[in-house]
Amino acid sequence: MCVPCPFSDTSPSFLSSSNGPQSLDLYSHTPERKSGLDADEAQTRLGRLYLYSFNEDNSAHPLLEVQRRDTSAILDMKWCHILVAGHALLGVADAGGSIELLRLVESENAYTLQPVSSFALGKQCLALSLDWSTGRTERASDQPLKIIGSDSKGQLHLLEVTEAGLQEVAMWPAHHFEAWIAAFDYWRTEIVYSGGDDGLLKGWDTRTPGTCVFTSERHSMGVCSVRSSPHQEDILATGSYDEHVLLWDTRNMKEPFADMAAQGGVWRLRWHPFRHHLLLAACMHGGFQIFNCQKAIEEKQEAYTVSVSHTLSNSLVYGADWSWLYSGSLSQIHQPCCLGTFPCSNSGARAAPLCSLKCGHQSPAASCHHSAEDKEEGPSRLQSGSKRRTPLQPLAEDTTKSGSWPHTAGTKVCDCDLCLEAATLNTDLLATCSFYDHVLHLWKWESS
Repeated sequence: MCVPCPFSDTSPSFLSSSNGPQSLDLYSHTPERKSGLDADEAQTRLGRLYLYSFNEDNSAHPLLEVQRRDTSAILDMKWCHILVAGHALLGVADAGGSIELLRLVESENAYTLQPVSSFALGKQCLALSLDWSTGRTERASDQPLKIIGSDSKGQLHLLEVTEAGLQEVAMWPAHHFEAWIAAFDYWRTEIVYSGGDDGLLKGWDTRTPGTCVFTSERHSMGVCSVRSSPHQEDILATGSYDEHVLLWDTRNMKEPFADMAAQGGVWRLRWHPFRHHLLLAACMHGGFQIFNCQKAIEEKQEAYTVSVSHTLSNSLVYGADWSWLYSGSLSQIHQPCCLGTFPCSNSGARAAPLCSLKCGHQSPAASCHHSAEDKEEGPSRLQSGSKRRTPLQPLAEDTTKSGSWPHTAGTKVCDCDLCLEAATLNTDLLATCSFYDHVLHLWKWESS
């Protein structure tokens, strides 16, 4: 999909990944065991990685393609949340069964992604997800940098990033079928969570690999997304094919304290980088939704609202992510601003790029529903180029089938404090991607 990257003067970068024309439908998995993830056919799954630059001042082409790279089909990708040896690192999980690290480097006054290291999770398997251990703003500098990955055989892989590259620390079986998602607890990075097509949500203690801390059957179908809150300790969000988002207190994993209906299978979840109570969900055929979880989190009860519910026709949303860049804020702060999912580390260095998601497209005209808190009286139609002022507006669109656009000028890493200053504004940027049309959309959301 697409993701924001925090390198910018007037034009921060974006990433997207795409499955090529020969790729299989990796995601239309049903409860029957005839999965689309037959590893013997992995060689037919072709993909492509795109790097974009974003310039809001260029209304005709705000997204400019910087680089494209042919790969195996990409199932997940995320930025590391800190700089490593002075560079931003991107982790990619692909259909070839590997997790690859790419480094963002400056070349001829423009940034490009260059391969650094690759680790094969196993033979005849697909790498389905990855997560970095650096999910919080505050992180001890002496902590080793780790990655947790999952594969189509139901296994989890704990990797460490060293000077020599990626090295496996441990591997263990976690689920009977595909392990769709693996994620760190950002407050206790020795704990990782996993979700599988067997419908189970599990917790693991990596200090004794393979030791299961808990198993939950609360979701009724495959668990696709797990996200620890980077803002508040003990808060965990999970999503499933069962069309529900559950909020958990990790001190008591017997029952969630909130159950939120998503109106579509929940493939990815993203907490807002500044507004701790907002949760963005990519809901497959249900489009994407923004949940306001403030009351649920504060009072530990099932009370929430849906700030935005944006549905599509003839497509599936498999990726959604927030941007650190607040639309219209660059001219106010006169400095570049980050794009990403979490703040930079407390090392005093620059902000580093963060999360990336899957590829796809979103229709420029779709039904958008807003809650009462957004001060809208009902659904509104969104049209590309429309001058009507609505809380959610399409800002940019790119189809991955189009030709290459001109390269952008070089970009710089930004200062995290400027992002926090921009956080006081009421306008957000978010990106979404859907599966069939191979187009990503960038949206501007004016919240109340």
